[in-house]
Amino acid sequence: MKILVIGSTGFIGSHCVTYFESKNFEVWQADVNASSATKFFIINRQNSDFSSIFKEQQFDVCINASGSAHVGFSFENPSKDFELNVVNVQKILVAIRDYNPECKFINFSSAAVYGNPQSLPIAENSVAKPLSPYGFHKLQSELLLAEYHKFFGLNTCSLRVFSAYGPGLRKQLFWDLYQKALKSDVITLFGKGNETRDFIYIDDLIQIIDLVIQKGTFQGSIYNVASQVETTIAEAAQLFTNAFCPDKKILFTGESKVGDPNNWLADMKIIKGYGFKRQYDLALGLKKYAEWLRQNV
Repeated sequence: MKILVIGSTGFIGSHCVTYFESKNFEVWQADVNASSATKFFIINRQNSDFSSIFKEQQFDVCINASGSAHVGFSFENPSKDFELNVVNVQKILVAIRDYNPECKFINFSSAAVYGNPQSLPIAENSVAKPLSPYGFHKLQSELLLAEYHKFFGLNTCSLRVFSAYGPGLRKQLFWDLYQKALKSDVITLFGKGNETRDFIYIDDLIQIIDLVIQKGTFQGSIYNVASQVETTIAEAAQLFTNAFCPDKKILFTGESKVGDPNNWLADMKIIKGYGFKRQYDLALGLKKYAEWLRQNV
């Protein structure tokens, strides 16, 4: 199998490259950041173009792990967030339509499209009510994938990732905890601590990608990517400090952060039907992440 990973130097993208190379697939990479890899395409950061990639090579699967994944950034710079999460996706779809129409296209969406759901767990057919420009832009990217399947027959699917973490991650809750732990014995976080998330370790996420490639439908399809385990932010933060810096104290401000949902728990019936079995609970995953931080940061 020949796979293209766009955003190959990022958190999820780099893990995709490592995993699929380990399975002896032919893996090509594309990113705005340069790489020493031989099968690599550099993307122009200011004027992205994907046509030349699909003109030059034909792929069985394209995984788009590029784009912005930061709610705060989408409020500060909604135009750039739209470009990264919507315009670039449309450019990739056009290039696939024109030069590689049999390619299966996987795009990373986000649970941010759900906003604050009316009930838990959240199924893929739940009403989407984003709380941020980022969430709206991810929802627009999903609509693009549905459009290009319906009108042009492309094989597309969107993965709604919940709270992914693991070695290599340099943003979001656990990275924030790490940064604050280096500076103070008291770690201050937004919220009350009773907000909940559904965390998924990167290796389990990659397992889902593999299952979707093997068994998924590519009809503008949508899949939740999570563990189906609801954990409070307070519990998650304590598990991280236990693994990395047990002497630190955690305080919550009680102040809500704009764009952040209250409670998330994914319904994983579809992916479990493909054979997904979680390999990492949060304690084990955070132990692995803490080990990576000690050795690499």
